[in-house]
Amino acid sequence: MKILMYSVRGDEQDAIQAWAAAHQIQVDTNDLEFHPETADLVKGYDGLVIQQRSPIGGDASLYQSLAAAGLKQLTSRTAGVDTIDIPAAKAAGLVVTNVPAYSPNSVAEMSVAQTMRLIRNLEMFDQRISQQNFQWAGLQAREIRSLTVGIIGAGRIGGTAARLFHGLGAKVIAYDVVRHPELEDVLTYVDTKEDLLRQADVVDLHVDLNETSAGLIDAAALKLMKTDAYLINASRGPVIVTDDLVAALKAGEIAGCALDTVEGENALFNQNHQGEVLQDTNVAQLMQMPNVIITPHVGFYTNLAVKNMVDISLDDVLAILNGETTAHAF
Repeated sequence: MKILMYSVRGDEQDAIQAWAAAHQIQVDTNDLEFHPETADLVKGYDGLVIQQRSPIGGDASLYQSLAAAGLKQLTSRTAGVDTIDIPAAKAAGLVVTNVPAYSPNSVAEMSVAQTMRLIRNLEMFDQRISQQNFQWAGLQAREIRSLTVGIIGAGRIGGTAARLFHGLGAKVIAYDVVRHPELEDVLTYVDTKEDLLRQADVVDLHVDLNETSAGLIDAAALKLMKTDAYLINASRGPVIVTDDLVAALKAGEIAGCALDTVEGENALFNQNHQGEVLQDTNVAQLMQMPNVIITPHVGFYTNLAVKNMVDISLDDVLAILNGETTAHAF
């Protein structure tokens, strides 16, 4: 049995080698994304694992060719599967799996950290200190226990964030199409997204990217938020209409934001653009705003999360190849 993993980073290798040794299975890796032009590399392998933010591309024939080569599955070692044409994969007889909960704490803790940095004005203090300005006038902080945190998408990650915010003393409200009774000790559900936007001092997004969540936060939504409220996005970039966000920040419609993901991030994130003029004018503008924090989609990037993403994805491949089922199949 042989498994090929695409887009492998150096920090994943220890976990991959440990899993391969423990299961006595050959696991080979490369640093390429999986696309039609790199698909031939998987020929001769029994299992396929990918991780990428850009769509696989091609058409249904690509998935048919994988099945014809003897593959039974297509596994993403991330939660998001919008890069995969799932109907085409399933039509070809491939089982598509993901890792929906590699570590809810990793992303939830990122949201809390970003929130704390915003409400304590730490980004602005850093900018002053870098200019040897040690004054604090105008940057009075707010305590999190005085705030209402509104979570849109109270699933595994959002629910974990709710517990963390509640533990810090914040009032937590949530909007989700599915209500989870086990979270009602730490949050209160509201009936509509609009209700949440009007009430929250911090709006924290934890939704999957799909046809209902794309553009979820647009100009109309931003106008409903308090002018001293903050927006946190550690989910997926297209959930926010970036043009509208830039306009709202310029108009002072919200107090600031922290973005771990943005529209069009594939052209920027995890790449070095030092000394270049950024072609993404929205990101360039956001970077110049003192009340904006941008990080390159690293909410997932912790020691435990990386190990779990490797282990769970490979466990699923092994289960499918052995004729077993997995809870992570679509």
